[in-house]
Amino acid sequence: MNAMPPLNLNDVDPDDIGRNPTSGPSFEEIVEARLSRRSLFKAGVGTATSAMLGTMALSACGGGGGGTAAAAAPSTPPTPIQPASINLSFNPVAKSLADMVTVPAGYTASVLYRLGDPIAASVAAYANDGSDAAATYALRAGDHHDGMEYFGLGANNQYDKNAASRGLLCMNHEAITPAFLHPTGQTISGTGLAMARTVAEEVMKEFFVHGVSVIEVNRGANGAWSYKQDSAFNRRVHTLTEMDLAGPAARAPGMVTKFSPTGSRTRGTVNNCAHGYTPWYTYLTCEENWAGYFRRVSVAANPTATPPVIASGDNLVRTAKEIASFNRYGVNGSGRELWATVTPDTADNLYGRWNAEKRGTSADGSDDYRNVANTYGWVVEIDPFNPSSVPKKRTALGRMGHEGAWLGPVVAGQPLVWYMGDDSQNEYIYKYVSDAVWDPADATRGTAAGDKYLDNGKLYAAKFNADGTGTWLELRFGINNITTSYAGYAFADQADVLINARHAADAAGATKMDRPEWAGVNPANGEVYVTLTNNSSRRIDNTDPANPRFYDNTTTSGQVTRGNRNGHVIRMAESAGVAGTSMRWDVYLFGARENTAAAANISKLTASNDFSSPDGLWFSNATPGLLWLQTDDGAYTDVTNCMMMAAVPGRVGDGGAVTVTNTNTAVSPPATATQATFAGAAATNNTLRRFLVGPKECEITGITESPDGKAIFVNIQHPGESTAPNFSTNTFGSYWPYSTDATATADVSVANNRRRPRSATIVITKNDGGKVGV
Repeated sequence: MNAMPPLNLNDVDPDDIGRNPTSGPSFEEIVEARLSRRSLFKAGVGTATSAMLGTMALSACGGGGGGTAAAAAPSTPPTPIQPASINLSFNPVAKSLADMVTVPAGYTASVLYRLGDPIAASVAAYANDGSDAAATYALRAGDHHDGMEYFGLGANNQYDKNAASRGLLCMNHEAITPAFLHPTGQTISGTGLAMARTVAEEVMKEFFVHGVSVIEVNRGANGAWSYKQDSAFNRRVHTLTEMDLAGPAARAPGMVTKFSPTGSRTRGTVNNCAHGYTPWYTYLTCEENWAGYFRRVSVAANPTATPPVIASGDNLVRTAKEIASFNRYGVNGSGRELWATVTPDTADNLYGRWNAEKRGTSADGSDDYRNVANTYGWVVEIDPFNPSSVPKKRTALGRMGHEGAWLGPVVAGQPLVWYMGDDSQNEYIYKYVSDAVWDPADATRGTAAGDKYLDNGKLYAAKFNADGTGTWLELRFGINNITTSYAGYAFADQADVLINARHAADAAGATKMDRPEWAGVNPANGEVYVTLTNNSSRRIDNTDPANPRFYDNTTTSGQVTRGNRNGHVIRMAESAGVAGTSMRWDVYLFGARENTAAAANISKLTASNDFSSPDGLWFSNATPGLLWLQTDDGAYTDVTNCMMMAAVPGRVGDGGAVTVTNTNTAVSPPATATQATFAGAAATNNTLRRFLVGPKECEITGITESPDGKAIFVNIQHPGESTAPNFSTNTFGSYWPYSTDATATADVSVANNRRRPRSATIVITKNDGGKVGV
């Protein structure tokens, strides 16, 4: 047996794998393998101030775009529309490679909730050396903090929108960095397809640290925030939590498993990335890269291989439809974390239920877990005010790599809408519109209100046109090519459409996007913003109006990558209300290095506001019109750690047309395509400043605020994830939150300076007690 075996396909970042084989722009399926990007550690401390830099307004933000053939710019440039009057009051933070959290002068960042922190009085403090018993993790903070939401908690223990000093913080725990959970990493035997987990205690620990936390947080008389360890509201939802399947796909044949022969229930939630919420004060957690956790070895056995392949050849016993579904979602591997390989299994199949191969003899799948992957990939509703409530997976919102579900404008007598991204290269942007219209009397009904609004509605995918207009394509059986005769997948009914929403969007002809991530709705005007993190498989011959860039990116070390490596932010304005099917759109902002050629640095970013790979995106409600952007970057970290930006958005169409010139220097002579792009944001209406830089090898993700805007909660995910640890010398890639500056690694004999890094939630406040950012 060995600990921490060589890297294999499980170490490829699932976001970097394209699984969209439809006609149109082609792409390479696996473009790069970044090591353990989703590793996340909770940690604490790290308050710092930045160097003083002059305020720099955003010079220009580029617009939407043309395809390979030039797209027409508007005949009359749009009239600039002034956004809400907001002044960013801080000096920009400089880029940094230090192992610390840096915020502007006049602000304080304090650690609130770290990996392993206990959420019950009976649970001991976290040892952080891999020795904590697996069972205790059911009542500890999980790993890889991600999306989160603050719900004000009033004196009557009910929701209070104005409760700015006491609330429930709901938070996702997306994944793990297994090296730091166990004494010396995961214990694994064998090689190749024979690799197996041999210590069940380790796997049980990993089961618990995925999922969601609900914790009570309080602001003390001195202004300091803490979480209440013994609160009756504290709760963990994880991979062992039983859940109801709700909506049109519940009880469908594809949902039948040994655990639930009726297809009405499942166990657990996993890879919870971004989030959402409802107007009846429940939390929506979204399952993103869930597919890789399931084992399904599709190749035939090969006893002559060295070592012998011991696969089952699952494709040999599956239908063409099943194989098409597995391929479209990526359920074709040995199983991320190898959970299905633990032997012996338990009576209730805690390990075997992660094996999606056909192993039983039943006709419907009621004697195995051949359909178990269909019970993941959903938006899950949790009632934070009722710790005993059963979470519900809302199937009407479709099955995909859900990045989040963001609520649109809430108006009495009108339908409710949620906007969603499918986070993988060349996937789609979606929206869900409820059939029921909003009745404010439902605001106190918990998940019963979810039954009304989230189980019946219309699901759409977005198509973006070159002229700055767009269409929402309904994903409904019998229309938009979603039929039994569609070549890519023969749909049977609406439940089949929802279980295979990616295939439905393919059939309808939605626009493939550069990794759709977080969305947000501007409370000042109802417009929708979506981050498109990056797409290294984008090529010069397959750009399109909404994804117009291909360019060469060279790091300071001389590494060259091509595609849209730094990402952009798109924005949309509904043309006929949230229930309509038409919209207008443009590109709000293009990420780039400040010293990148003008053809790629379309938004003319400078040293005080350049960024790459936008991921988290969130609008303040306390300060309408204030936008926060967070980064998850692998292309720009040679000069800075990941960061968070503050921005003042405008309106769709508030700028003029810009020109995008794409050049491929990999060929000789270089190939060049020039495109006119539609209506970017006017430079005079926007400011953008760097507000925070995180510690080494982290991702900045997840943000929410107290109702008064005087505290924002931000997650620091997986510091130190990219450097292989040396346990004999306690040497790690980061020591945050135990580090406070770049010299924290100087003395290996000081134990507290050599502790394992931990993902954590921090609280940022303004020293003068004012609103954050303004």
